[in-house]
Amino acid sequence: MATIMTKSELVMKIITKLTDDLKVLFTAATAAHEASIHEENIPDNKYDTLALEASYVAQGQANRAQEIRQSIEIYKNLRLLQSNDQIIRLTSLVTVETDNGMQKIVFIGPAEGGLKIIENTLEIMVITPASPLGRELLGKSIGDNLEILAGTYRSNYEIIKIS
Repeated sequence: MATIMTKSELVMKIITKLTDDLKVLFTAATAAHEASIHEENIPDNKYDTLALEASYVAQGQANRAQEIRQSIEIYKNLRLLQSNDQIIRLTSLVTVETDNGMQKIVFIGPAEGGLKIIENTLEIMVITPASPLGRELLGKSIGDNLEILAGTYRSNYEIIKIS
């Protein structure tokens, strides 16, 4: 499984995806805010909470939008490190192989863990150093094996490529 994009291209795709997500979130937050102040949602009694619930949704969406804005700025200012020494660090693009031979590509980013970038049939997942896999990968090199425990679930990985 060969990567077909550079880390710079990947970071641009992350920024684009976050920008698109922000647009969708802004539209949803605007709709929720409008619902919270709409005259039809003025409470008739203490049990009528539609406006209050809509305001909670709008606030949650506004908070998430702020997080996305911050992440976009972080990625715009991200300095990509070259992994010439083949030690995994922040901004490393890592291919790991599971016990059953499946390969996964992860990008160790500063934010937005769980974000997936899909290009043709290639899927790259952003993980952060705070995640179990990210924490275990940092400082490792090609050929190292990892065992990740999440509750009662155990995953084994071998590092097969770093860029």
